[in-house]
Amino acid sequence: MRGHFKSPSSGSVLLPLIIVLPFLMLIATYYMNLSISSLRLAHQDRLHTSSQLGADAGADYALEQINQASDWSGTNGEVELLNQSDSRTTYEVSVTNNSPSSKTLTAIGRSYRPAGVSSPTTSVTIKVDLRPVESGTYSVVSGQGGLIMSNSSKITGGDVFINGEITMSNSAQIGLSTNPVNISVANQICPIPADATYPRLCNSGENNNPIAINNSAHIYGNVKANHQSSGSSMSNPGLVASSGVVPAPLPSHDRDAQKAAVTTTITGSTASCSGSQIKSWAGNSKITGTVNLSNSCQVTINGNVWISGNFYISNSAKMLVADSVGTTRPVIMVDGSSGAIFSNSAKLISNASGTGAEIITYWSKASCSPDCADVTGTDLNDSRDETTISISDSAEGAQSIFYARWTQLNLANSGQIGAVVGQTIQMSNTATVTFGTAIGGSSTSGWVIDGYRRSF
Repeated sequence: MRGHFKSPSSGSVLLPLIIVLPFLMLIATYYMNLSISSLRLAHQDRLHTSSQLGADAGADYALEQINQASDWSGTNGEVELLNQSDSRTTYEVSVTNNSPSSKTLTAIGRSYRPAGVSSPTTSVTIKVDLRPVESGTYSVVSGQGGLIMSNSSKITGGDVFINGEITMSNSAQIGLSTNPVNISVANQICPIPADATYPRLCNSGENNNPIAINNSAHIYGNVKANHQSSGSSMSNPGLVASSGVVPAPLPSHDRDAQKAAVTTTITGSTASCSGSQIKSWAGNSKITGTVNLSNSCQVTINGNVWISGNFYISNSAKMLVADSVGTTRPVIMVDGSSGAIFSNSAKLISNASGTGAEIITYWSKASCSPDCADVTGTDLNDSRDETTISISDSAEGAQSIFYARWTQLNLANSGQIGAVVGQTIQMSNTATVTFGTAIGGSSTSGWVIDGYRRSF
């Protein structure tokens, strides 16, 4: 008996399609949503970056305006930074005067998408703290040992007077393209080698080109240097005179008068502190032996102090200048051969009047040390490379003066420093320091960034 043959697979394709097709559609929909979300996030991230750039641009603009007019109060509304077909970026800045020595900028960057909408899609707010600095006379002064700068060290404010010579390497920098400074180099480093007549001005041909600049190091400023013929790596305007710089003595200090004024004497162990200890040193004090401040302890000084040994501040310890001294800068005179060493976030903090301290070290290789009235000849030549002031690892002393009278001052990875003086000044690593305390004479004020933070 014949019948019709029926394929057992008839209709078997339709059933799998019915089952699989919805899953394929769900997967396709998921990936489409994922792509749309990713695109939306990419746009959001781009707008957030634009807002951040807007806030930074507003802070830069505000700093420029404040340095032209200290009473500048803000933008009085939004300023358009960028306007494209699909987006727009603006910034707005306001200024808060906290005190005569402190301002805070509030900079808001906003991004709009599309460009014509009235409410921002993203915004970023930053707070920038400013502090005043002074320049004029000089904020960096060296003797015959000169100024040695390496790595990424920088001097960004205050004029520079060098009795010896300048050596710069790597990406070291003096001045800014937007804020050039005045640099004077006397070339008083002869004879070479030193003898009893040292130091004297070098004659033509003895030590030509006392400014040596290597790698990408640069000077932005008005440069005068005796017997300097090369103006390479100098600009704004660069080398303007190759003669005429008269040597200048380092700042004076009446050591004998400070010693004679002593009314209180304590030991180094009594003056030292550690941990949570809080101490106060009386004005016109003498401390016999070495002093150690460490581990976040705090000392307030109420006037001049004479330390017969060495002076060490480390590990976030703080020394504060008392408000009661007003604008009279207290002097801490240090006689030990190691001098004064500031390290690991140690701080010398100025008072409410903006008055810091002066640290001055007197040790030298001369037989009369530390009571020498003067050090010259081979004694000075032998002393100039001996370090008696070291400031490193984020230690700082804004509005304070650090003075190595006959020896070398060494800055490495340091924070804010008011001014430095020494027979030799050596800056290394990332010692990016804004000098701001004028060493004598009249001065002009400016403002620099003291802190930067996001505000949420």
